[in-house]
Amino acid sequence: MYFTQDEEELADLLIKIGLKRNVARVLVYLSHNSEATSRDIERGTDLRQPEVSLAMAAMIEQDWVENREIKAENKGRPVKIYRLSRPVGEITDTLEKAKREEANLQLSIIQQIRNYIQ
Repeated sequence: MYFTQDEEELADLLIKIGLKRNVARVLVYLSHNSEATSRDIERGTDLRQPEVSLAMAAMIEQDWVENREIKAENKGRPVKIYRLSRPVGEITDTLEKAKREEANLQLSIIQQIRNYIQ
């Protein structure tokens, strides 16, 4: 399973505003799938396992994703099931707020520069 053209475009837009490629792809995937294992995410996003693990760690740190464990069918490790911990709209609001703060800081610095050169 691979991304549709719309999903690819959404991931590209997220990358353009500063998200890492792996985080953007996982966010898009989870926004269209209520729950998924790491393996599901790998297959659905065309990312390798280490890329998915890094994305999940970053998204958990941002409190965008939560997980639960289920017992494996065989005697292996429990399987983690991931899902978004908040609606995509809230995550988008968080991204927008951070970008506005970043832009305001840059504009403030530019004004300070202008004060020095006048």
